[in-house]
Amino acid sequence: MDSSSRPGAARDQQRTSFALVADEYARSRPGYPVEAARWLVGTRPSSVIELGAGTGKLTARLLELGHDVLATDPLQEMLDHLVEQHPDVRVAQAPAEQIPAATRSVDTVVAAQAFHWFDHPVALKEIARVLKPEGRIALVWNQRDERVPWVRKLTALLGEPPDDTDWAEVLISSGLFGYVETETFRHWQPLRKQDLRELVLSRSYVAVMDPMAQDRLLRKVDELFDAYDRGPDGLLLPYLTRCFRAVVRPRGIIEEPEHSRDLTEAARAVRDAQGPDGPSATAVPHEDDPATTLIDFR
Repeated sequence: MDSSSRPGAARDQQRTSFALVADEYARSRPGYPVEAARWLVGTRPSSVIELGAGTGKLTARLLELGHDVLATDPLQEMLDHLVEQHPDVRVAQAPAEQIPAATRSVDTVVAAQAFHWFDHPVALKEIARVLKPEGRIALVWNQRDERVPWVRKLTALLGEPPDDTDWAEVLISSGLFGYVETETFRHWQPLRKQDLRELVLSRSYVAVMDPMAQDRLLRKVDELFDAYDRGPDGLLLPYLTRCFRAVVRPRGIIEEPEHSRDLTEAARAVRDAQGPDGPSATAVPHEDDPATTLIDFR
């Protein structure tokens, strides 16, 4: 069952539970192959908004490629880790359904390991709003390669149902995006026993488990590791990095939503005051919410 089909309250509880395991998430979750980042957003420096950026696993790659990144996440606990690793990156505590950016101001909107948590109809409209003409949405997930026997057993222990969501169809059916391109990359994550424990603990549904049930699960995970560990270097966990990208469809006049209309004017005023040599991106604090910024990349 896809996360978006779970009852709303339970889904929100799981999504916010990442705040409880932000440390484990930062230490244990895998990054992304640089080839995947290049495919998603290109190599020419551009303006990128990352939704659900978490602790910055993909952010690091985007910065390496020279992109101008605004990293957003609804959980400050996750963003704290991102800022610790990348103190110069601009961040905003905001959900994907209320993107703090001006209309038609961004080259690419990317979400890594996060899109399944969004309210898709609302978030996709917001993404389409902030993209420039010919701008692109880019989605990516790391999925364990279960062709490897011990990985299949790990999935069985975790009780995770297969994710059979057709993400290309989700994008196409919105009517906001054109042809969806897909690509898959492979990489491996080296793990010792404690690493695997923390990787399991970083799962949202494990974070909210009863402590006794959580302990039983972790003991089984330890036993699985011991059964397959053959040397001092631990195990290699293989991943398939699934990537999707699509260009926004041409649109007519788009009205600024209530949550950003006033801020857009403020951002433009600041930009105009700076003159042509001012910075390409301006952060404007929201009067009602100091954690919210509006970015005008134009």
